[in-house]
Amino acid sequence: MMAFFMVIAKRIPALITGFGLQSFFLFCCVLLIAFRSHKPEMFVLAGLILALKVIAIPMFLRWVTNKIQANEDLGLLINPALSMLSVIILTALAYVFAQHIVGVSDKTVVISFAVSLAVTLAGLFIMITRRKAIAQIVGLLLMENGIFLSATALCGGMPFLMEIAVFFDIFVFVVILGIFVYRINEVFTHIDVDKLTNLKG
Repeated sequence: MMAFFMVIAKRIPALITGFGLQSFFLFCCVLLIAFRSHKPEMFVLAGLILALKVIAIPMFLRWVTNKIQANEDLGLLINPALSMLSVIILTALAYVFAQHIVGVSDKTVVISFAVSLAVTLAGLFIMITRRKAIAQIVGLLLMENGIFLSATALCGGMPFLMEIAVFFDIFVFVVILGIFVYRINEVFTHIDVDKLTNLKG
């Protein structure tokens, strides 16, 4: 539901808030799995999700947005109503795909994979149909949430050290992209990727 909210968001603060809330629900999901599995590493992962994705990354993205005084408009290539319809269709296709690929009778596994795939596709949709660079960063983060949800729900998570490395990479990635967006805005006075495309050649 939060992925749907992010798809229809028209402004950068709403998109960042949607990512924070979606990450909070991911934190709740991982925490529930941790209690059921009694794995200490799952509690650590839940804490990392809360610290990084729910608190640190949204705060950093808001800081970058305020620092560059970016226009709050996301620069929609597709209007919210058509965006919602497109993602609903992608979600239905994700469910059909999950039924054929998973190949098990357990509906919980099928639904978990379908939801994670739908979240990943929603993030990809945001990256493609939003012109502002910050929106594309959030779209990529949403895709990562979907992939992480898939690994957690279907396999009980990746190897612990690998997950820690992925979280570190994501945090560094967001910081670097935030600095790039800040510098791009300083030099070109905007963060619209369509206008940046005209600078090629």
